[in-house]
Amino acid sequence: MKGNGNYWLKSGIINVFQNMAGVLFGFGSFFFLVRSLSEHDYGVWTVYMTTITILNIFRDGLIRNALIKFLSGANDADKPKIISAAFTINILVTLVIVILNLSLGALLAKLLNSPQLTQLFYLFNIVYILNGLLTQFNCIEQAHLQFRGVFVSVTSSQAIYFLYVLYCFVTHKTIALPHLVAVQILGTAIAALIAFLYTRPFLHFAIGIYRNWMLKLFNYGKYAFGTSISSILSGSVDQMMLSSIISPSASGVFNVAVRIVNLIDIPTSAVANIVFPQSAKRIETEGKDAIKYLYEKSVGTILAILIPGLIFIYAFPELVLYLLAGQKYTDAVPLLRITLLYTLLIPFGRQFGIILDSIGKTRTTFYIVVFTAAMNLTLNYFFILNMGVLGAAYATLVSNIVGFIIAQVILRKALGVKFYHAFVYAYRFYPEFYEQFVKPQIDKFKRRNNK
Repeated sequence: MKGNGNYWLKSGIINVFQNMAGVLFGFGSFFFLVRSLSEHDYGVWTVYMTTITILNIFRDGLIRNALIKFLSGANDADKPKIISAAFTINILVTLVIVILNLSLGALLAKLLNSPQLTQLFYLFNIVYILNGLLTQFNCIEQAHLQFRGVFVSVTSSQAIYFLYVLYCFVTHKTIALPHLVAVQILGTAIAALIAFLYTRPFLHFAIGIYRNWMLKLFNYGKYAFGTSISSILSGSVDQMMLSSIISPSASGVFNVAVRIVNLIDIPTSAVANIVFPQSAKRIETEGKDAIKYLYEKSVGTILAILIPGLIFIYAFPELVLYLLAGQKYTDAVPLLRITLLYTLLIPFGRQFGIILDSIGKTRTTFYIVVFTAAMNLTLNYFFILNMGVLGAAYATLVSNIVGFIIAQVILRKALGVKFYHAFVYAYRFYPEFYEQFVKPQIDKFKRRNNK
C-alpha cells in the first residue's frame, strides 16, 4: 500500500505541471485579452465564459467522477459496458443542451442585454460536442491511472488559445469575439484527437443500451453535479455580494486575495486528480484502511507543499500583492492574511469530497456542500453589512471551519481518519522527497564527476 511512491511522484509531477500550465496560460490569456478588448467586448466575453462553464459542469458533473469511479473498480467484462453507457449519457445530454442552445440562445442573449452572445452561443455548440469527447477520453485514461494524455491534451488546448491572444496583442490585431470561439473550436478539436490517441488502448465498447449501468452512472453523477454547482456558488457568492452590498471595487479587492489563494491551491487540485481513481480502485480491493491512508497521506502531501508558500506570503504580504496586483492593492494585506488562514483547511475539505465520492457517498458530500454554501451565503450577508470587505473573508473562514469539523467527524466514524496524521505525513514528506528524488540526482552527479 505504501510502496506506490513511483505512482505518487510521477502522477503528482504530471498533475502539478498540468495545473501550473492551466494557471499560467489562464492568467496570460486574461492579461493580454483584457488589454486587447474594449470594456464592452470583455464584459460580453466574461458573460459567455460564465455561461459555458455552467453548461460544461452540467454534463461533466453527471459523467466525470461516476465514470472514473465505476471504471476504476470494474472487471474486464464490465468495462466496455460502462464506457458505452457513459457515451450514451454523454450523447443524450449533449443533444439536449445543443437543442436548447439553438432554441433559446437568442432569448438568453437578449435577457443578458448582449445581442453579440447569440452568434457566440451558436458557435459554442461545436465546442460543446468536441469537449464532450475530450472529457470522456480523459476520464477513461484517468480511470486507468494514467495522466499523460490528460496533461498533453488539456495543455495543448490552453496553449492554442493563449498563443492566439498573444499574437493579436503583439500585432495589434483587432480581436473579434466569434474568432475567439473559433480558436476554442480548433483547440478543443486538437485536444480531443490527442486524448483519443492516448486513450485508444483502453477504448473497448459493447454494443447495446446498458440501462443498469446508465442508471448507476446517473444516480452517482447527479449528486456530483449538485456538489459542483453548490461549490461554484460557495466560491463566488462572497464576491457577488460584495459587489451588490458595497461596490464592484470592493469585490475587485477581494478577488485579488482569492486569485493568490487560487495560485497556491494548485497542488490541492493536482493531488485530487491522483487520489480519486486510486481510492475508487482500492476500496474494491483493499478496503477502508487503504482509503484512510490515502486521505491522510494526500492531505499531508498537499500541506507539505503549501506550508512554505503560505509562510512566505504571510510574512511578506505587501510584496506579494505589489508583484501580482500592483500598488493600488497593497492595502488588502489584512484581507489576504485572513484568506490565507482558511487556505490550510482547503486540502482537508477537497480530499474529503474526493474520498466520499470514491466510496459511493456522493449524497453525503452533496448535503454537506449545500449546507456550507447556504451558511456561507448567510454569513456573508450579515458579516459584510457589519464589517465591510473583511466580513466576506471572515464569513468564508467561519464556514470553512464548520465544514472542516463536520467532515472530520464523518471521516472519523466512517474510516477512522485522524486529521492530525496529515501533519505527520506532511513532516515526513520532506525526507521522503529528498530520498526518492533529490538524493538520486546528487549521487548521479557525483558519479559523473568521479569519472
